[in-house]
Amino acid sequence: MRALLTGLALLGLGGSLPAQAQAKLNVFIWSEYLDPQVVREFEQQFACKVTVDVYEDAESMLAKLQGGGTALYDLVVPPDHLVPTMVKLGLLAPLRPATLPNLKNLDAKFANPPYDRGNKFSVAYQWGTVGLLVRPVAGKSVPETWGLVFDAKLQPGKFVLIDSVRDCLGAALKFKGHSLNTIEIPHLKEARDLVIEAKRRAAGFDGSVGAKSKVVAKSVAAAIVYSGEAARAMTDDASLRYIIPREGSQILVDNLCIPAKAPHRDLAEKFINYVLEAKVGARLSNFLQFATPNAAARPFIKPEDAKNPAIYPPADVMVKLEFLEDLGAKTKLFDEAWMQVKAR
Repeated sequence: MRALLTGLALLGLGGSLPAQAQAKLNVFIWSEYLDPQVVREFEQQFACKVTVDVYEDAESMLAKLQGGGTALYDLVVPPDHLVPTMVKLGLLAPLRPATLPNLKNLDAKFANPPYDRGNKFSVAYQWGTVGLLVRPVAGKSVPETWGLVFDAKLQPGKFVLIDSVRDCLGAALKFKGHSLNTIEIPHLKEARDLVIEAKRRAAGFDGSVGAKSKVVAKSVAAAIVYSGEAARAMTDDASLRYIIPREGSQILVDNLCIPAKAPHRDLAEKFINYVLEAKVGARLSNFLQFATPNAAARPFIKPEDAKNPAIYPPADVMVKLEFLEDLGAKTKLFDEAWMQVKAR
């Protein structure tokens, strides 16, 4: 399924103590996925300096951690389906519940997730969906289908595909009536070929943030994006629409985790506990316009966001959403299909 700007890492936000006296917190997170004001207030409260590096796709994050990043970063924000993989690879440190009293604020749906029973290695940060951000043509209805990118007859104009293995192939799988987590070779070949064909008509691949920006800038008419980016885009331009296709889609949960060799583990746990505070959690979600997994934060969510189906989908849409699963060794089937997509 996001740090406000890459340059945030260089800003040296907040804190009045000399640099050598300050504790440090190194965060590795999706682009545009952290409220700078929350960062400032944490720095002031805990007399520390937060630096932020960003990534645009989960695969890049995983590769960097495997390449030595576990000793560079104190916090990382993986999607739900990657948490078990990262645990198996020894990339994450176990959390210490005694340092996280605000875990009690998590909504029950996120307090014991199937990808990390008992929150041993992860704490839900934000949740959302994958869908289509579309600029409608005046006077024309928008079909609520993945066919907007996968059916040339329904194509609304130029479009962008999301540059993410499971998200992009998953959209194609849902369009063909398959599970996001299928490991059936015929299904994966069908999805691969569909994406290859769409690629020939597309304006390229991009991360969710970049794709959203292209729709806002009117350089494309549609893009596969995450719901938070879509909600922010619609706040800026009310003519845009976010569609969760009728064929179904993905529900995603991003998580706060501590890398195995984090140099400032104590401070990382203080940050997690801080984010779990009711009003802090609400401020984050109000800023990001993703959905909060924090039950205590819900009363402080902006009413217009709480009623926004792009952020909190209605029940009839929720039943069509699937979580991505950790496929273990079978993940290579998706990787091979994706390599073929990119090579053609």
